[in-house]
Amino acid sequence: MFFQLLINGIIAGSIFALIASGFSFIYTTNRFVHFAHGSTVTVSSFLLFWLLEFIHIPFIACIFIVIISAGLFGYIIHAGIYLPLKKRGASSSILLIASLGIMIFFDNLMQLLFGADVKILSVISESTGINIWGAYITPLQIVVILTSLLLLGLLWLFTKYSKLGRRMRAVADNPELAQFSGINTTAIQHWSFVIGSAIAGAASILISLEYNIESIMGTNYMIHGFTGAVIGGVSSLPGSIIGSYLLGLIENFGIWFLPSGYKSAIAFVLLLIFLLIRPQGILGVNKGIKEQKL
Repeated sequence: MFFQLLINGIIAGSIFALIASGFSFIYTTNRFVHFAHGSTVTVSSFLLFWLLEFIHIPFIACIFIVIISAGLFGYIIHAGIYLPLKKRGASSSILLIASLGIMIFFDNLMQLLFGADVKILSVISESTGINIWGAYITPLQIVVILTSLLLLGLLWLFTKYSKLGRRMRAVADNPELAQFSGINTTAIQHWSFVIGSAIAGAASILISLEYNIESIMGTNYMIHGFTGAVIGGVSSLPGSIIGSYLLGLIENFGIWFLPSGYKSAIAFVLLLIFLLIRPQGILGVNKGIKEQKL
């Protein structure tokens, strides 16, 4: 039982980490909570379903189409909705309300277009799980874990060593100083939405293959991604990843003692504990939280 719950926690944490890292990536350069990040997951999953089941495009091609479309989706939301609001002097609270409106709109739009029933992809046939110390893990689940770790590693290398990544860190640390230094902060914010949303698009592919597709899926994963980011530090990319894996493990080990229906409740309890005791998270700093409150 211990090793099975450990494996399940790592699988869930890998998905949460992708959502949280994309969310944190957007938050650090924009300084507002983009809850519509969950809509990117929902729209991307249904796009994958449409491409595979109706257009019959090869799966490899679908991967590229979904990820690129997710990045474009994030750019359109920022350029078409958030940026005009910012130019009118909208506060972080107004942007948060706008993000909730976007999330509700696209959840209902997907339900209108594809129906309320659960969608299942038939891309990969079921295979026998591999026995590891009495626990079972399928080849697909191994792919989910390894792909998540690869993407998270590439994202960290990008922010650490690329020219664009360094500019993003400069904007995240001090937008005014970065702009004074000649950095186009608006362009950097556009890029943060493109890259963060593309990561959510990649996560949606893994979610669609391992689990099911439904109109409210993005909201559920956004809550878990946001909780993981808060636990680890919403202003810290490594912290968001650590917090997400911690959340996945605690949720799955929690059902060792509690009914499985309490999984989401565990996430909310953790979120409340960290917001009350350590709002900056494990690796976060007070600066990001203070700026958000302002």
